[in-house]
Amino acid sequence: MRILILATIFLLLVAEGLQAQGTKEENDPKAKAILDKVRKKYESYPSLEMEFSLTVEIPEQPKDIQRGKMMQKGSKYRLEMSGQTVICDGKSLWMVMPQNKEVQINHLPDAEEDDAILSPQSFFRIHEKGNLAYILSNEYSANGKIFQEIEFKPLDKFSDYAKLRLTVNKASAEFVELKGFGKDGSRYTLAPTRFTPNKVFAESVFLFNKAAYPGYHIEDLRN
Repeated sequence: MRILILATIFLLLVAEGLQAQGTKEENDPKAKAILDKVRKKYESYPSLEMEFSLTVEIPEQPKDIQRGKMMQKGSKYRLEMSGQTVICDGKSLWMVMPQNKEVQINHLPDAEEDDAILSPQSFFRIHEKGNLAYILSNEYSANGKIFQEIEFKPLDKFSDYAKLRLTVNKASAEFVELKGFGKDGSRYTLAPTRFTPNKVFAESVFLFNKAAYPGYHIEDLRN
């Protein structure tokens, strides 16, 4: 399932190549404890809004910085980036692509499927998938704060990505940055720029309104 190019908010980097079956024995218990703490923190919020930047660095090309926003309430979410929108009502996914004047509709993957990682709810559970080896690789201080870096490596040797690096604020257990390193020399950096927990959303935020997209071709892939 490849339609969630944006819904991953950067987890597209993971989904492209990290499909191998791994063993959890290879992972660092200290890193797991940190990841579990971060997961519990974000899962404790009934709703949240996160604005973020995605920096794309490809050899011999200008750096590209994209801005986006994610809104989440339980299993429902909405993602907006680069003019594209992904809407999830908890059961189905609508991907709106203005450049093609097209909307694609898909079922929401089951939690046990590999593609289930393609959702904000699963963002902080990537270490539970069993297809990554991870360690606490560094701890450093900057601007009076202590940061921890956890490196993930794909267990699939054919992955397009060499590693991922997650940076966490040690004291607050907040996600600071996620960087992906491609084997082709490319770099992708996702960083929150504003985070608002427990935000109140209108239900219409998580519903697709066909009337708002006149002239769009709607392709329903749920059958």
